[in-house]
Amino acid sequence: MGFNRPSKIQETALPMMLADPPQNLIAQSQSGTGKTAAFVLAMLSRVNPNDKFPQCLCLAPTFELAVQTGRVVEKMGKFCVNIRVSYAVQGNRIPRGTVKEEQIVIGTPGTMLDWCFKLKFVDVKKIKVFVLDEADVMIDKQNFLDQSVRIQRALSPDCQMLLFSATFEDPVLWFAQRIVPEPNIIKLRREELTLDNIRQYYFECENKEDKYKALCNIYGSITVGQAIIFCQTRKNAKWLYWALLNDGHQVSLLSGELDVEQRAEVIQKFRDGKDKVLITTNVCARGIDVKQVTIVVNFSLPTGEKLADFETYLHRIGRTGRFGKKGLAFNMVERHNLPLLFSIQEHFQITIKRLDPEDMEALEKIED
Repeated sequence: MGFNRPSKIQETALPMMLADPPQNLIAQSQSGTGKTAAFVLAMLSRVNPNDKFPQCLCLAPTFELAVQTGRVVEKMGKFCVNIRVSYAVQGNRIPRGTVKEEQIVIGTPGTMLDWCFKLKFVDVKKIKVFVLDEADVMIDKQNFLDQSVRIQRALSPDCQMLLFSATFEDPVLWFAQRIVPEPNIIKLRREELTLDNIRQYYFECENKEDKYKALCNIYGSITVGQAIIFCQTRKNAKWLYWALLNDGHQVSLLSGELDVEQRAEVIQKFRDGKDKVLITTNVCARGIDVKQVTIVVNFSLPTGEKLADFETYLHRIGRTGRFGKKGLAFNMVERHNLPLLFSIQEHFQITIKRLDPEDMEALEKIED
C-alpha cells in the first residue's frame, strides 16, 4: 500500500492497540497521518476468521467516511483469509432474520443502532473491538452522542475501545475519558496541530461575485491537481457549482441533499480524477482522503454560533497535504469576517498571508 515505515501515530499507537491483554486508546493525530490504517490493522489482528459473526464495530459520522474506511479494511485485509466486511449504512437494505457472517461491520450511528438492537444482526456482547472514527463528532452533544453511547454501554466489559480524531476539544476529551475505561491517551499539543506542510493564504473580497473572480484567477495562475471548495451553505454551494459549470469548468457538487447512491457516485468520480474540482459543504470536511488534492478553497470560513469553527477549519484544510505532502489552502474572506480569520490565526498560532486576487504574478509565484 506504499507504507515503507510507520508514521508517528502508527508507531505510537500500534504497540498499545496490539498489546495483550487489549488496551483502550483515545488518540489524536493530524489529518493525513495514517490513523485509519492504524486502527484497521488493530481490528484485523483481533478477528478470528473461523468465527462467522461480527467481532469488530467501527462507527463513522458520514456515509462517505464509512465506505472509505471499509475499502481500507478490504485492501489491507485481502491476504487475511476469510475475513469480510459489512456496511451498516443507509441504503444497504438487508432482510430481517439475515444472519450476518462478516466479522467487521463499519457504519454510521443510526443504521448501526438498528442493526444492533432492532434487527439484531449484531450481538453486541460478542464485539471484541469498538472503534469511533472522528470521535470528537461522535461524542459531541449536538451530534451522535446518544447513539454512540448506547452502543458503547451494551458492549462487554473486555471489549477494546479505540477513539481516533484529528481534534479533541477539552470537554470532549473529558467525556471520552469518562466512557472509556483506563484509556491510553495520545494528545497533540496545540502547536503540533498547525499543518506546516499546508501553505495558507487569504483574499479579502466584497461579496460572492468578488470571491468568484478570485477563484477564477487562481484557476488561471496555478496548476490545479484536484481541488475541494468548501461552502458554508447548500445554497452557496449550488450557486458556485452552476457558475463554474456555465464557465466551462469540470466540477461536481456534493451536498447532504443527494441520496446515498448519488453521493457515492460523486465521490468515486472525484477519486478517479474524472472531476478535477469538488464543491461541497462540511459533509466532506472530515476524513475524505483523495491523494491528488493539492488545493483546498474555503469559499466561506467555517463558523458556529457566529464564531470561527477551528476544528472544522483544521479538518477542511487537512484534505490536502496528506501524509506530509505539500498543499495549498485559500480563504475567501469578506471584510466584516476578517476578525474570524484573525481568530483562526491566533488559535493555531500561524500566519495566513494576504494575497491580492488581481496580482497574477504573485499567484504564479506561489507554486515555486
